[in-house]
Amino acid sequence: MVERAHALVTGASSGIGECFARALAARGRSLVLVARNEEKLKSLAAELQQANGISVETFPVDLSEPGAPPRLAQALEAGGLEIDLLINNAGFGAQGHFWELSLERQSEMIRLNILALVELTHLLLGPMVRKRRGAIINVSSTASFQPMPYTGVYSATKSFVTNFSEALAAELRVHGVTVVTLCPGGTKTDFFKAGNYVRHRLPGGLQDPREVVEAGLKALDRGGGLTIPRLLNNLGLFAQRFLPRSLVVKVTAGMFRP
Repeated sequence: MVERAHALVTGASSGIGECFARALAARGRSLVLVARNEEKLKSLAAELQQANGISVETFPVDLSEPGAPPRLAQALEAGGLEIDLLINNAGFGAQGHFWELSLERQSEMIRLNILALVELTHLLLGPMVRKRRGAIINVSSTASFQPMPYTGVYSATKSFVTNFSEALAAELRVHGVTVVTLCPGGTKTDFFKAGNYVRHRLPGGLQDPREVVEAGLKALDRGGGLTIPRLLNNLGLFAQRFLPRSLVVKVTAGMFRP
């Protein structure tokens, strides 16, 4: 018998995912942490358990691998781990000319940023709907609101995440399940290094991931919805509504041109 529901965080070994894990642990939440790096996961789990007296389970899984989300869901069921909060945070980007970037790397990006998120949501959502309780936080990006040359596949994947999440929120509202669509701007994580972003000019600089997590959890507490951390990000996205789309694309090209 399940003793206590858990919050599942993907991409939990660093960056925004790690900050979510720490913030939820401080709230006394039992956790399931998922990422590729087993050593980092186990170290973080041990630290959080000792500091907060909570249960922390780890699953070293590469969610971009075909079939990985169903295998993870099966492992959760076999372990009697109920998930009442799913945080789909795992994802990555890449910078460069589309035709020069590895096709396999960009396909892997689509599988992780889109397919794994959809599969995990579908696999874990049913019990939440039946029990009429639970929540999902999908970590998207301000990149989802406009085409972004030189990182076009990434921005397209995040456009999917934002649209899918807002649509899902409308479906689930009457079923007692909350959805947060979290759209941070540039954040101080390993994202740019991992994606080989050799050049990126972002107004206002990079945001602390703890601020992003705080905004996401505040949105969760107040009942979900679209959340864009940082006033500057909100102002920029509001302003671009009044600009020709061609100009918006030109500006973003200048920000990310290698």
